[in-house]
Amino acid sequence: MTRGLWLGVTAYSIWGLFPIYWKLVAAVPAGQVLAHRIVWSCVALGVILAWPSRSRPRLPRSALTPRIVLLYLAAALLIGVNWYLYVWAVGHDFVVETSLGYYVTPLVNVMLGVAVLGERLRPVKWLAVALAACGVAILTWAYGAPPRVALGLAASFGTYGLVKKTAPLPPLEGLALETALLAAPALAFLVAAERAGSGAFLHGSAATDLFLIGGGLVTIVPLLLFASAVRLVPLSTMGLLQFLSPTIQLALALALYNEPFGRARVAGFVAVWAALAVFTFDEVRAGGSRL
Repeated sequence: MTRGLWLGVTAYSIWGLFPIYWKLVAAVPAGQVLAHRIVWSCVALGVILAWPSRSRPRLPRSALTPRIVLLYLAAALLIGVNWYLYVWAVGHDFVVETSLGYYVTPLVNVMLGVAVLGERLRPVKWLAVALAACGVAILTWAYGAPPRVALGLAASFGTYGLVKKTAPLPPLEGLALETALLAAPALAFLVAAERAGSGAFLHGSAATDLFLIGGGLVTIVPLLLFASAVRLVPLSTMGLLQFLSPTIQLALALALYNEPFGRARVAGFVAVWAALAVFTFDEVRAGGSRL
C-alpha cells in the first residue's frame, strides 16, 4: 500500500472512530464541547502555522479581502453546525444516524451540483439519487419522522463542501481562518457559561478537561492527514475511501453501543448502500473512460 493510501485510510479511520472520543465527554453539554473544540483547534492550527516551513509560503494580507472573509465565515458557520450536530448525536446515542448522514453526503453533493452549479447528471446517477431517496423514505417510516440528524449532517457538510469549492486559500490556511472566525464567539460562550456557574471545564475530572483540550488536536490530525493524502492519491480512490468512515461508525453503533437496527432500518440502509454502489460504479466507469 502506498504512503498516500495509508494516509487516506488513517484519516478516514480516525473520523470513523470519532464516536468513541466524543462519548468520553458526553456528560458535557454539546454547546460547550463544540466551543472547546473550536478554541483548541484554533490554538493547534496557530501553532502549526507559526512553525517555520519552507514548503508553506506566507499569505499576503491582501489575500484576505472582505469577500474572501465572508466566504470563509459562511464555511465556518456550516462546519460549526455540522460539528455541533455530530457531538450532540453521539452524546444522545444517534451514532447509526451519524453514519447514515455521511453515507448520504456524496449524493447530497451531487444534488447541490445540479441545483446550484447547473451540473448535468448521467441517467445512472439519477438512479442513485432515486435509490437514496427511497432509502430515506423507508427510514422516515421506520423512525416515524425524517432522520433529522442524518439529513442535517449531510446537508451541512455537503453545503460546506460547495462553499469550499470556490474558496481560494490553501486547505490549512483556510481551516485556520474558519476556526479563527468562530474562536471569539466560542470563547465568549465559554466565559458566559463559567460566569453562570454551568461551565464544565476545570469543574469535573482532570480526564474530562484533557479530553476537551485534546478535541482540538483530534480535529486537526485527520484533516492534515487527509490534506496530505489528496496530493498523493487519485480523487477517485479518495472517493471510495470516504465510505470507510461511516462504515466504522455503523459498526461501533451496533457492536459497541447496541443501538437499535431493526428490519426497516436495515432496508433503508440497503437502499442507500445500493445508491452508493451505483454512484461509485458510474464514477469509476467515467474515470476509466477519461484515461
